[in-house]
Amino acid sequence: MTTVVEIASAVCLIAGSSLSLIAAIGLLRFPDLLSRMHAGTKPQVLGLLLILVGVGLRLRDWTDLGMLLAVAMFQLLTAPVSAHMIGRAAYRHDAVRADTLVVDELTPTLDDVGKG
Repeated sequence: MTTVVEIASAVCLIAGSSLSLIAAIGLLRFPDLLSRMHAGTKPQVLGLLLILVGVGLRLRDWTDLGMLLAVAMFQLLTAPVSAHMIGRAAYRHDAVRADTLVVDELTPTLDDVGKG
C-alpha cells in the first residue's frame, strides 16, 4: 500500500511541476495580455493543486493536510478573481486588442454605465 501511495505522490508532483513549467513558458511566449493571463492562471493553479496533493500523499499528517487545504482554497479563491480584475482593468485602459476577442460582453456594460 505504501508503494502505491509513493508512486501516486510522485506522479502528482511530476505532473504538477510540468504544468507549472508550461504555465511559465506560456507567460514568456504568448503574445498578448489575455493569453498570458490564461497561461498564468489555469495551468498554474492546476499544477499547484497537483503538487499539494502529491505533498499531502507524502506527509499524511492532519496538521500538514489542513495547511495544504488552506493553501489550495486560498489559491482557488484568489487566482481567478485577480485574473478577472487584471483583465477588466486592461480592457478599460485599451491594453487588449479588440481583434483577438471572439465575444465582447464588456463594451455594452461599460456603455450603459457611462450613460447612467
